[in-house]
Amino acid sequence: MNIKILGAFAVVALLAACSDEDQGATTSAAVAPAGIVPGSQEDLVKNVGDRVFFDLNKSAVKTEGRATLDRQAAWLKQYGQNNVQVAGNCDERGTEAYNIALGQRRANAARDYLVAKGVASSRITTISYGKDRPVALGSNEAAWAQNRNAITSVR
Repeated sequence: MNIKILGAFAVVALLAACSDEDQGATTSAAVAPAGIVPGSQEDLVKNVGDRVFFDLNKSAVKTEGRATLDRQAAWLKQYGQNNVQVAGNCDERGTEAYNIALGQRRANAARDYLVAKGVASSRITTISYGKDRPVALGSNEAAWAQNRNAITSVR
């Protein structure tokens, strides 16, 4: 019994030591005070917004989406070394073929908006996942609304 307890303490001590080493290793000039690396995917998500949402069976960028894409365009201009992928997504309703096509139209709409705001088209790729990558589970309007999106990811 004592050996098991001592073994558990040893594991905890080892993990604590590893944790201390990791914290020291991540301190650098490239890390923002909040711990987010400027120009990273986390920076995009936390400080800019990585997704825009669409109405049912639509691929037109809504007013709220334009505001997010404006921030993304400014961010991409600031971090000219970053390329992005825009993934179009749909809710679970509709056929696979319909949703793949709709997801592509959504991704293209977001890309076209960014290009119109001055981001080089060569920095943006698009893909459609149709209904294959839901971000919200459920078969109700709240989940469906979250799944009708275009998500921008740093590449």
